[in-house]
Amino acid sequence: MPTKVTNEILTAAIEGFEAQKTKINAKIAELRETLSGGPAKPAVAPQPQKRKRKRMSAASRARIAEAQRKRWAASKEAAEPPASEAAPKPKRKLSAAGRKAIIAATKKRWALKRAEAAKAQSPVAKKSAPAKKAAVKKAAVKKTATRKTAPAAAQSATETGGQ
Repeated sequence: MPTKVTNEILTAAIEGFEAQKTKINAKIAELRETLSGGPAKPAVAPQPQKRKRKRMSAASRARIAEAQRKRWAASKEAAEPPASEAAPKPKRKLSAAGRKAIIAATKKRWALKRAEAAKAQSPVAKKSAPAKKAAVKKAAVKKTATRKTAPAAAQSATETGGQ
């Protein structure tokens, strides 16, 4: 419910109650006539018929549709950037020679890294190298035992570090 009662609300309420009053008066008049035995006449005049809706011709509908299409086309042209500026660049492809060069550079980089790691090893660590090799062999044996379905080439590749 509205908290403020304005003149518009009061006017609408009055109109609604008056409409109900006329309906009730019409029903009362109808009941009185049935009591008296006379013909039942409507107490309230019937409401006038609604005006028929005007039909639009097909030609005028077509003109309106064409005008709307033109408006949409104009608005879309204004919204879109020109197509020549936003032309996508073709996708670049890697040649076989380029791929081989990348692979060779990667192998060289890893070889240098392994050489530096070998130089950085202290003499104490070199003495324990055979024990380390034995641990690596044990791990390789465990891997091959769990991978019985893997081909021999794949197993040897995993043992050598993938190279």
